[in-house]
Amino acid sequence: MSQALVVLSGGQDSTTCLYWALDRFGAGQVEAVTFDYGQRHRIELDCAARIAAQAGTPQTVLPIDTFAVLGGNALTESGIAVQAGVDAQTRLPNTFVPGRNLIFLTFAAALAYQRGFRNVVTGVTQTDYSGYPDCRQAAIQALEQTLRLGMEYAITIHTPLMFKSKADTVRLARVLG
Repeated sequence: MSQALVVLSGGQDSTTCLYWALDRFGAGQVEAVTFDYGQRHRIELDCAARIAAQAGTPQTVLPIDTFAVLGGNALTESGIAVQAGVDAQTRLPNTFVPGRNLIFLTFAAALAYQRGFRNVVTGVTQTDYSGYPDCRQAAIQALEQTLRLGMEYAITIHTPLMFKSKADTVRLARVLG
């Protein structure tokens, strides 16, 4: 049976993806990876640990403090308040962390490779995306192709929520239990 590594932030989307992976790949075939990237909402890390434990899923926490050093966004810099809408110049929300999902998925693929897994699952969604370019299907497909070229074997990136609304994600979570 195939094995999968789920990017688990501790939020609704990634939790739904964890249970999607357990349903698809089976208990004992799924692990979680959580990234400590200097996020202001440290409770996410605690939530991810509790969710992984409740699901009976091993979890690895990888520290990536580079984002905090780069700064310039409301997710990692305490001096920047989260604002509604998008910046007039960049047309992005101030919570956008440049390349965050691409970097997370690259590290997740490297960890999956080390574990001998061929599947990575992430909760990115293009439908309700917050203006984050690295949540678009085209970006994920391009990264998957790049990883395929850079690894000994192909690692598939699964995005079960890519075209689901928040309401659809909640419905899926209920179905999965």
